[in-house]
Amino acid sequence: MNGLLLFCAYMTFVYVPWDLLSKPVSDAQEVWFGLMLTGWAAKATEPLHWLIYAAGMIGFWHMRSWMHPWASLYTSQVAIGMLLWNVFDDRGQGIGGGLLSALPFLLLASLLWGCRSRFSSASKTAS
Repeated sequence: MNGLLLFCAYMTFVYVPWDLLSKPVSDAQEVWFGLMLTGWAAKATEPLHWLIYAAGMIGFWHMRSWMHPWASLYTSQVAIGMLLWNVFDDRGQGIGGGLLSALPFLLLASLLWGCRSRFSSASKTAS
């Protein structure tokens, strides 16, 4: 979870602001559920990714109870997106590549799902 906290902090404070503010619209790309959005559609949805990463950072930092089940569900969604992107995008590697890409995220989602007590107990003591 510390690694996920650091990843969310990096995405919140470094990558997404740089991507949103300095990348031209013509180069903008965002992936949602395995579908690649480009141009203005990507720019319009980028703030949603920013909010997700910021919420993840806050949730992991304070071990908020609302992080369970959301961290696991979001990670599962990423796994599904990896599978769908590999199957349906021309640059993908088909079903085999999709399953290989999705597997680490499914394992992480499973681990996060099993950590409910860590989120609950930490948030109760912090309140």
